[in-house]
Amino acid sequence: MSAPRLAVGAAFAGVLALAGGIVATWEGYEPKPYRDIVNVMTVCYGHTGNVEQRTYTKAECDALLQSDLGKHWNGIENCVHRPLADHEAAAVLSLAFNVGYPTVCRSTMVRKINAGAPPAEFCRELFKWVYAGGKKIRGLERRRAAEFKLCMGYSQ
Repeated sequence: MSAPRLAVGAAFAGVLALAGGIVATWEGYEPKPYRDIVNVMTVCYGHTGNVEQRTYTKAECDALLQSDLGKHWNGIENCVHRPLADHEAAAVLSLAFNVGYPTVCRSTMVRKINAGAPPAEFCRELFKWVYAGGKKIRGLERRRAAEFKLCMGYSQ
């Protein structure tokens, strides 16, 4: 049995806008390829994978962000089996963008969501994801705090 869709149509657009805003803010914009904190080749708004050694246009970076968010959305949509409010889904999507949807799908956060836990419980799981390369990163602590506020529906 397949998972129910988390959002459709206009609702998905709302999730994408919320997640895109937080991802762009925390990833930052860099049109030239660079190695991130764990030595992964990265460009634009945190795009990894097939990164060409060239300068990307703003339009290319925006398209990559939308494509990457869509990829991660499709991944989490297959493992989250409970409906989420747009702001909750956007926070989960932002985490998935940062750590990968396969990791999020195996997480306690998703297990709690699927078990019917309230947001006050599953949103707190975000605070576990503050390490990169085995070290606690202040920037990730701050990003998770922002994602938590979004997840809980607090104004940004």
